[in-house]
Amino acid sequence: MNRTQPLMDMRLHAPAPTRPDTRPLFQALRKGRLLPLVVCLLLSFGTTAAGQSLYQGSGTHPSPPPVPQYIVFAGDTIRFDRSDLYERMDRELIAFTYSHTNSLLMLKRSERIFHQVVPLLNLHGIPEDLKYLMAIESNLSPKALSTAGAAGLWQFMKGTAKEYGLVVTAEVDERYNIEKETVAACKFLRKAYSRYHDWMTVAASYNGGLGGISAKLSSQMESSAMDLYLVEETSRYMFRILVAKMFFENPALFGFDVKPSDYYPYYEPRKVVNVSGAVGDLAEFAKKHGVSYMQLKEANLWLRDTKLVNKEGHTYKIIIPGGQ
Repeated sequence: MNRTQPLMDMRLHAPAPTRPDTRPLFQALRKGRLLPLVVCLLLSFGTTAAGQSLYQGSGTHPSPPPVPQYIVFAGDTIRFDRSDLYERMDRELIAFTYSHTNSLLMLKRSERIFHQVVPLLNLHGIPEDLKYLMAIESNLSPKALSTAGAAGLWQFMKGTAKEYGLVVTAEVDERYNIEKETVAACKFLRKAYSRYHDWMTVAASYNGGLGGISAKLSSQMESSAMDLYLVEETSRYMFRILVAKMFFENPALFGFDVKPSDYYPYYEPRKVVNVSGAVGDLAEFAKKHGVSYMQLKEANLWLRDTKLVNKEGHTYKIIIPGGQ
């Protein structure tokens, strides 16, 4: 018996497939109702194509690097042989790998920022690895301002800034002065180390405060902040710094292919002008020294007004930028 015959008959007598009615789609296109969707799709394709050049290879984004057995930070060996330490480190490795925009911008800014900061850390006896606090605090942005009011690379609050010798007024805010804010940060870090004798605990205190970390060490009877039960922000903070060290030392581990020419260079100032009196018009001052007002302000972010009254008679160093 031919068992295929009924199937053939069914195909012969099946109704012809109906063509979908596309008129509503074309009407929507003519009226512009689908234009936002089309634009979003085009932009997403463009972003994907552009984004692929940030990472090695042409395939998918690589997986995060594995948790290392240990990291040497500021001369201390940090091991991840405990499950909680391993998982906390793993979490931050994942976060750094997939935070595309911030991670790339930090890499690009690092040469310029570290060039200015590292000599000051060395001068004040602070291990160079502490520079990675800035990456977590401000993404290495000298203009950073948090919703809580912390400002600059080192994210000082107004009260703490004044406590460590920074001027914070309506016309001058030295939290945006890279040299002075770094010196203030060194004072804090040195004070914290004299109390804890452990650089990871010092790092935790930069986020959680000296009083807060000291109280936790005492109540939980521990000697290192790595072993404390802390609020999530401070708990993660220490591991973010460790991952930042890995990231800046070897960005390829995280899938970033950044050439030396991609980094923003540091340009030496053309000159530095010492000012002890008032400057009535900073735009006029800029033109007098051969730069634009914008260039002057970008090089001296601590100047917060269009003038410098300077009633206290402080001596300020105003940078006249060089470079291209």
